[in-house]
Amino acid sequence: MSNRPIILGIVGDSAAGKTTLTKGIAQVLGEENVTIICTDDYHKYDRVQRAELGITALDPDCNHIDIMEQHLALLRSGQPILKPVYSHKTGMFEAPLYVKPNKFIIIEGLLGYSTRAVQDCYDVKVYLSPPESLRAEWKVKRDTQKRGYTKEQVLAELAKREPDSEQFIRPQRSWADIVVSFCPPKASNETNGHLDARLVLRPTIPHPELTQVVSTDAANTKSAIRLDLDRDMGKPVEILEVDGHATREQVRELEKFMCSEMPDLSAVCATDGSNMELGKVAGTTGETLQSYPLAITQLLIVYHMLKATK
Repeated sequence: MSNRPIILGIVGDSAAGKTTLTKGIAQVLGEENVTIICTDDYHKYDRVQRAELGITALDPDCNHIDIMEQHLALLRSGQPILKPVYSHKTGMFEAPLYVKPNKFIIIEGLLGYSTRAVQDCYDVKVYLSPPESLRAEWKVKRDTQKRGYTKEQVLAELAKREPDSEQFIRPQRSWADIVVSFCPPKASNETNGHLDARLVLRPTIPHPELTQVVSTDAANTKSAIRLDLDRDMGKPVEILEVDGHATREQVRELEKFMCSEMPDLSAVCATDGSNMELGKVAGTTGETLQSYPLAITQLLIVYHMLKATK
């Protein structure tokens, strides 16, 4: 298995945090070892054409899903592709890009699990599912600061896209091995400004035995990291919760345990079981903050990517 690229999927609605998570994981693994593909590049129509046709980018009919299927299969077999390029800044297509697969490939976008053919290409599948109110806040911030929209335009676009989000995007959650939800803390007075993380760990891939180092008492609110059994979409799952107020000392034991379970993590983590690239997130004024819920999320995903090489 290690003779071919290991492919991670990160799927979620617009502004769900896909690019932030993708960049962080790539930095941890070493950007020279990672090929990143955004499925938005497979749009059929540019921004003006979509407006004229009355179709959104969330609709599979607005995307070359068949070409995406072919390209993922080629990348999985270690072959290069000539990838289309869509610019979110201009809303237009640019010259295609010759892409060679590296040891690891991250496919991030809106419709990465939309067909069985593409689902079968991944070694690890992640779905991002923040609360809709938080996602709307992130989308307004991103699209006004980076894509030239007004707040009113962004909110109108969100409303227009909602039927397609419900029909085409959210159903893909069912195919994920890990569902990640970053959300505001339950107790607003118990936070350092960071979001909590709630991870649904489905038994579709073998997760590390976290019960050895994580509290399994869901009612123990004093513990910043908890593991519980629950049901998700009618099936049994583990739920890993990491509070935003978690401290470095509280996550160290978990990090060390995961590194001992997967020795290859030592290559991406420092000798003390830490990595300063883990959990980096931009603050509201552009400063770099350290989020331990994000760090644990990244570490768990990297764990599975390295395990898939075995």
